Amino acid sequence: MEFGVWTKSLASLSVDCLILGVFEGGELSGEARTVDAACAGRLKKLLERGDFAGRMGETMLVTDLPGLGASRVLLSGLGTKKQFQRKSWRRAVQAALVAVARTRITSCAVAIDRPEVKELDDYYLGRQVAELAGAAVYRINDLKSGKKPPASALKKVLAGPARKSGATERGLAEGDAVAAAASVQRDLANLPANVCTPAYLAGQALALGKRHGFSVRVLEEPAIRREKMGCLLAVAQGSAQRPRFLVLEHRGGKKKGAPLVLVGKGVTFDSGGISLKDPGGMDEMKFDMSGAAAVIAALTLAASLELPVNVVGLVAAVENMPGGRAVKPGDIATSASGHTVEILNTDAEGRLILCDALHYARRFDPAAVIDVATLTGACVVALGHFHSGVMGNDARLVQELLEAGVRADDRCWELPLTEDYAETLKSNFADFANVGGRDGGAITAAAFLAKFTQGLKWAHLDVAGIAYQSGAQKGSTGRPTPLLADFLLHRAAR
Repeated sequence: MEFGVWTKSLASLSVDCLILGVFEGGELSGEARTVDAACAGRLKKLLERGDFAGRMGETMLVTDLPGLGASRVLLSGLGTKKQFQRKSWRRAVQAALVAVARTRITSCAVAIDRPEVKELDDYYLGRQVAELAGAAVYRINDLKSGKKPPASALKKVLAGPARKSGATERGLAEGDAVAAAASVQRDLANLPANVCTPAYLAGQALALGKRHGFSVRVLEEPAIRREKMGCLLAVAQGSAQRPRFLVLEHRGGKKKGAPLVLVGKGVTFDSGGISLKDPGGMDEMKFDMSGAAAVIAALTLAASLELPVNVVGLVAAVENMPGGRAVKPGDIATSASGHTVEILNTDAEGRLILCDALHYARRFDPAAVIDVATLTGACVVALGHFHSGVMGNDARLVQELLEAGVRADDRCWELPLTEDYAETLKSNFADFANVGGRDGGAITAAAFLAKFTQGLKWAHLDVAGIAYQSGAQKGSTGRPTPLLADFLLHRAAR
């Protein structure tokens, strides 16, 4: 898609559609008033008839207005003027671009006035518009046998009003890259588990590395055994699909600079193993590799933008299945770090594969380590489907992620991680157990991972509530790729 900044008067822009904002009650926003003046007050007359109320999320397409270079105007509701903030602006732009993407409109200019907040400066104006446009034209990669719906006709989007076009143009370029990376995550996560196996995930990482210019090494089972990743292998042993461990590297920083290491949970299907999940919703466990997909997406972003930072992605890819060879409750596995783990619940498998991946990260002498995982249903209970949970052993790193989430509108919320929670993981038979009971489940899962991150600057993102959605709109959301992207972009700018 082509992006740009509109600088001349809206009325004279030669685009298919102008996108304008209307407050609840029918009040035109500032840019909309200039267009209304150019078309002899036709918009105001339309609103006075009550045809469009301006409620948040509503849109209305108006055609054949006189005095305009554009053939159409799309009105997008801003809600009440008193409550108009960055979130309302984003929702209005999102609703408008989704509406435009469903038509045969090929070009549009976004001219919705923005609130005066620091998180929506010229750069973030461009970035948000590009990200939302990319999401609007995304088409789910379904495997239906019928004729595919046509791709969106939208090919060109202009953003404004901008005070400094250079900043907006940079935001548009980087937002386009973020949207492309989010599409990578969504495409991988949306695939069924009989297609997206650990081997397939490895193949896709290799293909993306070749296309975007980052290196990929794939460790197959014999190499994983040599690394003594006993916890990862315990999870994989019940499945006919053999595990893979992926090492992705973007070397854009100093030759010997300490890298940022991103670790992704890649359970391509999670049945729960012997601790079998309830049947309802088990189909959604194909999304249990969303953390891995987000890490792969983040590497494509770093490489495509040639970010001047070193980034390593580690992906532990397994399938968790019941069977005669499957790990059983009460079994004890030895991790790559040498610690023994009593596996009380085979459905707490994500932390088992991550602990071996976190230990592997040590060999890179990392500047920081962030793991990304659809780890616990307890995090969904705690935070719902709006925020990722974040915990860690380094306050500054956690704060960076919190701030990146605000800027990217892909928010996370910090949960406490004190030694009290680790006490629940005690075992009579091993160094510790892999679960600590139902209470505080998201935190005790992080407390387990913390045992393998001593000496590292580490943060954990539990994205179980935000990586995908259920129901009629079931599918990957592409989150937390925008959060990771903002974190990497700010680290690269240092």
